[in-house]
Amino acid sequence: MISKEIQENLKNASWIRRMFVEGSKLREQFGAENVYDYSIGNPYFEPPKSVVEKLRSLVNSDEKGTHRYMDNAGYKDVRQKVANAINRDIKNPISYEHVLMTVGAAGGINVVLRTILDAGDEVVIFAPYFAEYVFYIGNHNGVPKIIQTDASTFEPDLSAFESSINEKTRAVIINTPNNPTGVIYSEKTLNGLQAILLKKEETYGREIYVISDEPYKALVYDGHKVPNVHNYFKHSIMVNSYSKSLGLAGERIGYIAINGQFSDVDLFMSGLAFSNRTLGFVNAPALWQKVISDSLEESVDIGQYQERRDLLYRALTKMGFEMVEPQGAFYLFPKALESDDVKFVMEAKKFNILLVPGSGFGFPGYFRISYCVDLQMIERSIKAFEALVDYYKEKEA
Repeated sequence: MISKEIQENLKNASWIRRMFVEGSKLREQFGAENVYDYSIGNPYFEPPKSVVEKLRSLVNSDEKGTHRYMDNAGYKDVRQKVANAINRDIKNPISYEHVLMTVGAAGGINVVLRTILDAGDEVVIFAPYFAEYVFYIGNHNGVPKIIQTDASTFEPDLSAFESSINEKTRAVIINTPNNPTGVIYSEKTLNGLQAILLKKEETYGREIYVISDEPYKALVYDGHKVPNVHNYFKHSIMVNSYSKSLGLAGERIGYIAINGQFSDVDLFMSGLAFSNRTLGFVNAPALWQKVISDSLEESVDIGQYQERRDLLYRALTKMGFEMVEPQGAFYLFPKALESDDVKFVMEAKKFNILLVPGSGFGFPGYFRISYCVDLQMIERSIKAFEALVDYYKEKEA
């Protein structure tokens, strides 16, 4: 029998995967063309040509040692290229010594938490949040402390945040552009968070780390830019992956980049490398480190994602759905047509629409739409959404 902890966690497991499975059942019953699956954030577009060409050249190369172990932190030259890319908009440049290659952003966050947390340490997360954060924190004997955001903007409530910080607070996780809202935290918000953290660090006499989860940083629209967290927080830890920007979700390749202002960079990086090894990752995949190293400035076609956002956002707001227009990522987070978001999602399933309830992100009353899907499916789904709205209007009549 599996552990009691895992049994309990399974009861609260990801709604995203649950609805994805439901989609498979509906496709078998009604045919794929009649099911509108907005459940999972699985990148739709293939990797850029440069990525494919680099992979092909490496696979066909006679170079020795391509598949061997390297330093637990990753190849030095790759780490320097990552640092160079980060330095494009940074005040205090970093180098390879501040970068560790990881098995995706999820692996990176677990490595960071393993490195910094003592049992009982608290980690602040802002709702709505990526559901797995709670489990990642629990993996390392930490305690999640959930703070609600302002539903009109989905930016952190600074007053609530300040009240939440205490002597047990060890870290704050921010995710911008955000999953599930697509919101980019403003410079005003970041400055506000930093002012609070500086005061609290002085009060409690220890560092409070800001872990910035950035897999959607390259997916932004309408000229928006994502601020570089190292310019705002002294104890910032950037965690990123190439799952979305290069369409490599299944390859699990990313990095951790710490702020160069850390008081003991060598000790911190040694801790990260040790955690990377002893958590069983050992090192990021050798082949994929080399593949992405020459494609750091590349990206999938963001315009294609924006086209999908615009189509859905305009259609749904015209129907009466309330939502904040996303500035990045590939999600919409509208208000449900009834207070019980889980029930709403179940009702939508009757129209073959697969959604994820906001409760799965710690924010009841809303639901997530993942629009990294076929454009024609979106177009076909509009009538289904209209039928869903009409159904609710009839219920209210």
